[in-house]
Order: sequence, then structure tokens, then C-alpha cells
Amino acid sequence: MPVRGNQFKTNTFKEDASPASEPYKRKAEKKKGEGFPKINFSNDRAIKISGLFLLMMALYFLVSFTSYIFTWDDDQSYVIDANGGWSNLFKTSQELKSNGAIDPNIQNWAGKLGALLSHQFMYEWFGIASFLFVFVFIVIGYRLLFKVQLFSIPKTLGYSFFFLVFTSISLGFIHSFISDYPHYLEGEFGFYTNQLLVAQIGNAGVAGVLVFAGLTCLIIAYNIDFKLPERKTRPILEDLKEEDKPEIFEEEYPSRPVEFPLKNQIKQEIIPPVELDESEENTDEEEDESIDDGFEEVRKVPEKEPLEDSNQDLELTIEKTEEEAKAEELVEQFGAYDPTLDLSSYKTPTIELLEQYGTNKISVDAAELEANKNKIVETLNNYNIDIDKIKATIGPTVTLYEIIPAPGVRISKIKNLEDDIALSLAALGIRIIAPMPGKGTIGIEVPNQHPEMVAMRSIIATEKFQNTTMDLPIALGKTISNEVFIADLAKMPHMLVAGATGQGKSVGINTILVSLLYKKHPSQLKFVLVDPKKVELSLFKKIERHFLAKLPGEEDAIITDTKKVINTLNSLCIEMDQRYDLLKDAGVRNLKEYNEKFIKRKLNPNNGHKFLPFIVLVIDEFADLMMTAGKEVETPIARLAQLARAIGIHLILATQRPSVNIITGTIKANFPARLAFRVTSKIDSRTILDTGGADQLIGKGDMLLSTGSDLIRLQCAFVDTPEVDRVTDFIGEQRGYASAYELPEYVGDDGDGGSVKDFDPSDRDPMFEDAARLIVMHQQGSTSLIQRKLKLGYNRAGRIIDQLEGAGIVGPFEGSKAREVLIPDEYSLEQFLSNLDKKD
Repeated sequence: MPVRGNQFKTNTFKEDASPASEPYKRKAEKKKGEGFPKINFSNDRAIKISGLFLLMMALYFLVSFTSYIFTWDDDQSYVIDANGGWSNLFKTSQELKSNGAIDPNIQNWAGKLGALLSHQFMYEWFGIASFLFVFVFIVIGYRLLFKVQLFSIPKTLGYSFFFLVFTSISLGFIHSFISDYPHYLEGEFGFYTNQLLVAQIGNAGVAGVLVFAGLTCLIIAYNIDFKLPERKTRPILEDLKEEDKPEIFEEEYPSRPVEFPLKNQIKQEIIPPVELDESEENTDEEEDESIDDGFEEVRKVPEKEPLEDSNQDLELTIEKTEEEAKAEELVEQFGAYDPTLDLSSYKTPTIELLEQYGTNKISVDAAELEANKNKIVETLNNYNIDIDKIKATIGPTVTLYEIIPAPGVRISKIKNLEDDIALSLAALGIRIIAPMPGKGTIGIEVPNQHPEMVAMRSIIATEKFQNTTMDLPIALGKTISNEVFIADLAKMPHMLVAGATGQGKSVGINTILVSLLYKKHPSQLKFVLVDPKKVELSLFKKIERHFLAKLPGEEDAIITDTKKVINTLNSLCIEMDQRYDLLKDAGVRNLKEYNEKFIKRKLNPNNGHKFLPFIVLVIDEFADLMMTAGKEVETPIARLAQLARAIGIHLILATQRPSVNIITGTIKANFPARLAFRVTSKIDSRTILDTGGADQLIGKGDMLLSTGSDLIRLQCAFVDTPEVDRVTDFIGEQRGYASAYELPEYVGDDGDGGSVKDFDPSDRDPMFEDAARLIVMHQQGSTSLIQRKLKLGYNRAGRIIDQLEGAGIVGPFEGSKAREVLIPDEYSLEQFLSNLDKKD
């Protein structure tokens, strides 16, 4: 027994006893004294060196060209072709002195090479227009070295080429009228090109060509309009000058995989420390991280049968044309409808309101990567598992080691070693992905020793977020390869968020809300916020008159009472039904098509049509509602999740208790997008994601996003409470609407309307009889029908339908169904109304 104990201690704590450490030590000792390690130039280093070379070249050209203006006559004997030209560059001073025609004393500030270069460019080629080469080298070199775009490179090259030719020919044309004119101003290109043009089209023709070329360039560059505008119009984004357009920030550079050589390869190299700068530009096009809509539904259009009456066909065509012509006339007269004009002075929050956390750099310790790699390889070798290749992709908080197993190795064998690898690495949150989707590798995710915080400001400032065309973009954070991840809530279309207490769930909700506030105008988006804890979403109370929606007559837009939550959910169901009625009348399938049609003035507001904003329902603690209300909450949420996608109502449910009695099968089936922070057990992970993994996260914003078949690991962007406070203050201090966006009124079972004993014939609405005739004629007891046909507001139409129910004309409320009409025809209705008048 003592012998075994000593052996255990020796094998466990003595580094020299490790079988895998000796070969690496011998290789390391062997490499000492072999000279400098081999330098492996990456594409990024080559780009920086190229940029530095171009900038130095621009400086040299500038010095030589400037000197040539003052010293060209003194160096003429050295640079002309008759005396040797470029061949003089390699001649010694003695050889130059032997030729009596050459003055060996070069006056150019850049020496012999500078004199020859400036003579070549300015005298023999393009004259003083050659200074444009200096400008081009500076623009391209600065772009490559500092990753900052001074000007668009394609435009710089195009305009520089035009002005190179145009300036040279123009100066040559002027030279033909002025004697004693320095030839280097236009160069031989401009001189001889002008002589050729004058011989062909004369001086007047050359002048006309130059004027035409100059005006053409101005039109291309500034889109000059040569006629007076008929009326003053608002400028659109395409008409703004480059300096007036909003600033677009460069996208951050994703992490590149680092490949490790294995022991069966030639020899192991010492990997130098790698430092990735997040501000570097991503030169490759990133794949769109948005969640796809799925397969588009293919609609078959039946063939139209020929009409017997040709005149009827002609009348239908004329009627449609008149409607389109009327809409086009309205657009020409008033312009397209702009929903933002009500708050035309509204400004989106500035980026300075957010804090910049961390260093904005991912500092990669080569020793840490090497140590983790050695431990993974050693653990696998201990179980006789050979691998062909291993590489690492460094993320903000987690490094992904991808291994390619040798032929014949079973994947399940590696998957079963998850705990052993975690033990050897002495790290929490080890997750094995076997196999990785779309790759022939096995992934091992290992937390970094020094994780980097992802600031919300760094995500908002990226070009990917600034230029996104998504309807409801939410910046969730960064992927494991350090790429910015932006999803479209409109295509999700609903999201379920779960995680244990203190794992970043509330920060994730704030991140989603702040993302939408930075991209949408108050006329385009409304929030319905439900906060049973009463403190999590209270910061957003300041934007009530801008972005929040509430029930009529309610004081607080942020809902905290369970009973009011039920009324709000049912009110959203009524809003959903009303919107579907509007879409049906407009002949469109979704909210986007409806709003586009309304903006083009093809829908008449007198018929009840209006611009419809997106509505996002956020419930912070869903478990509390399910425990207190149960089915009363589950039923309207299930209805909204099933039907509300097309009309722009989207749900975000958050809970810290993802058990099956909270996230029921009905709710789960309609929430394909699920966001899981760290949970306490595998059962909770399977409840929220249908798979394990969420229990192996490391917390502090580490999360998994499930979008159906894909499972993406993200580091959530961090936005602190003071930052949210500043953003809401910035919005709340601006001019807003008179009140919050009002949802349709909903009266519950304990409401005060809808019974015969409450009906007073003497207190009837003036439109009561018209509404009764309308309902009986259509045999449909619908509030929206009264609202559209009689052009009434929803509240008044709802009171009339309650009076009709109290009078016995229509039946009680039956959820989404239309009320039953109790009077069969108009004759019976007239008798009923006359008897009602007699009672009155």
C-alpha cells in the first residue's frame, strides 16, 4: 500500500514523470542555438508591409517631384536619353566626368534615382499631374497599414486617372498659346496629344472636348442638375454628399484558426504570441448571421377564365388603372407617406452614450494555447486515440480546438472523454461538439484564462450593424470566431430566453432592447413590457411617449400586475385580429407588404387603414405569470405565437426556471429561436434547447442560441444599467407623442359591459340603429366591421357592440369568432327597433 501511494504521488505531481513532456523538452533543448526561429508571414503582415512601402514611396516621389520643379534645368545633362539617361544610374562619378556633356553634380534632393524618376514622370510622361501618383500611394498605403479608408479606392483610382490625362492635355493646350512655357508642366504626353488633336479637330474642337470632359466628370461626381427644380423637395440619402452621410464604422476582424503541428509531423515550431486587433477590417465578406425564414411558400396562380362579356373585362382594367393612377398622382403631389414626419426631429441615440469596456483586443498567450493543446493530445493518447491535426480558433471568452481524428477512430469514444479532458485542463465549461456541423472535425471548447468582455458599443459601431437591412436587428454579441452576430427578430419570429439567476439574462434583455432603440424610429416600433419583478424594466419608463404601448386608461406603461397582463395579452389578440382584417382588405400577406402599399398611398385612411408599427412583447419573468395565472396566460400567448408573426407582433419570453410546467409543449412548439444562458442541470438544458450544453457554459454572458437545427455559442454583449439610463434619457428628453401607443380596449369576464340588465335604451349611441342594420345585413357581429363601415374609433365601436348585445341583437363575445347575430333579417330588426322606441 505505501508503494502505491508513492507511485501515485510521483505520477501526479512530478512533471518529469509525464511521458509526453520528455519529447517536447528534448525538442526544445535541441532548438536552442539553432538561430532565429522561422518567421511565418501571414497575409495580414504582408498587407501592413505593403502599406508601409507605399507610404515611403509616396514620400520619396513627393521629394523628387518637388525638387525637380527647381532643379530640372541643372540636372538636364544627366537625365536626357542622348547622354545615357537611365544607364547613368549605375555609372561612377569618374565615368560621368569622362563624358564632357554630363554634369556629375546632381542637384535633385532625392539623388540620382530621384532625378531620373522625376524626369521620366514629369518631363517625358504627364508633367505636374504626376503628383497624383503621390496622392494615390498615400490613400492606398494608409488603407493597408492603418485599416482606415480615407477615400474609396476604386473612386480614387478612377478620378486620379481622369485628372492625370485631363490635366496633362489641358496644360498642353494652354502651352500652344503661350511662349516661354516650361515643358515639364504638361509633359510629352500632354504636348504631343494636344498637337495630334489640334491637327485633327483644331483649337476650337480641343477646347470643346476639354469642356465636355470636365462637365462629364462633374456630373458623374456630383450629379449636377442643369435645370431649375419645379418645387423644393426633401433630400434623400442618395443625394447627400459623402461628408453629410452618417458615419459608418469598420467591422471587426474575426479570429483566424491557429494550426498546431503534431509530434508525427516534421518538427514542432515555437508559436509566437498572437495578438488580434478587433478594429482590423474584415476583408472577406461575412456570411449573413440572420436566421433564415425557411422555405418560401410557392403560391400557384390559377389561370383566369375568359370573360364572356368583353366590355366587362375592359371596365375592370380601366378601374384598376384609375386606382393606380390616383395613387401615383397622390405620390407626385404630396410625396410618399412618411410615418416619421410626426416626430421628424427625432434623433437616434449616439454611440457616445455607451461605454467601451476592455481593451478591444484579444490577447492570445501562445503558452496557454500550447499547454492546452499538449494536455488534449496527451489525454487522447492515454486512451490510444490518435489525431491527424489540431487547430485553435480564439474567441472572446472561449477557444475552440478542432481536431481531426485518425482513420478508424470512433467519434463516440472521444465524446465519452469529456470529463477526462476537463480534468486534465482543470477548467470549467468544457464542451465537446462531435462532430461539428458542416465540418469534418471534432470541436473542444475550452474557456480562456483571461476572457475579454464584449462591449455593446463595439457591436453597435460595426459596419455590419450600421448597414443592416433587417426589419428588427438585434445585436446579440460575438461568436466563438470573434465575428459580430446579428439576428433578425422579425424572422425568428419569437424568442425564448432562459438561464439561472446571475448568468446574464437581464443583460441579454437590455441588449435586445437597446439594439432596437438604436435602429428604429418611434413610429416603426412599439414595446409592450411586462415586468413582474417591477424593477428590471423600470428604466424604460422614460420612453413611454416614444416606444411603449399600453391599454387605454392605464397609468403605467410597464405592466407589473398579473390581471393587467392577462388583459394586455387579450388586447394584443384583438389587435392581431384587427390587423389581419386590414391585411385582408388590402390584399397583402404580411405587415411589410401592407406598409409598403400604405406608403405608396394605395390604401385609403378613410377606410380604416393606417401605418402599422412592429410590436414587441417582452415578458421578463414568465415563470411567475405561469404560476399565478396559468392557462389564462398560456392561451393568448399560444395564439399570438401561432398567428402574430405575419402582422408584426413578436414575443420575447424570459425565465430563470426552464422547467416543463413553465415552458409547456404548446409554447415551446411556437418558439423556434431559444437563447440559453447557463442553467443548473442537463434537464433544464434539454427543456430549453432539446439538447445538452447549457449546463456546461461558464456564465457571465456565455450563451447558446438554438435556431432549429443550428446551435451557436455566443458571448453576449454587455450593456450596464447606467448606459441604458443614458440611452433612455436621451430619447425621453426629445419631443414625443401625446401619449403612449394605445392598444385595443379589452373588458374581461368581470367587466362592466355586455349584459341586458345594464342596457338602457334611452342611453343609446346615436349610431346604434345604423350599426344594428349593418350587423343584421352582413349577419356578422364584428366590432371591426362597425369600425370600418361607419368610420368610428375602436372604443366607440366596442361600446356600440356591447349595447347591441345588451339589446339582444347580437350574442356574447366568443373569443376570435364573430358574435352570433340573433335577428335574422332587416324586417324583424325594424320591428324590434320600433318596439324598443316605444319602451323608450
